[in-house]
Amino acid sequence: MQVKVNGQNAELETGMNLENLIRFYRLKIDQVVVEHNRKVPPKSAYAATLLQDGDEVEIVKFLGGG
Repeated sequence: MQVKVNGQNAELETGMNLENLIRFYRLKIDQVVVEHNRKVPPKSAYAATLLQDGDEVEIVKFLGGG
């Protein structure tokens, strides 16, 4: 299926959820915030949120520093 991730087209497996997507990009769930189709689901819903063809996802990673 085709999904737009951070503005780039991505070819992903059918049935992938947000949690799998985060792991696919080798990110840690506790270090990101995800916007799915212009809504920000709670982290507790990532495993239950299935991606569909044509979805748009933005993943924002927190960076430490000072």
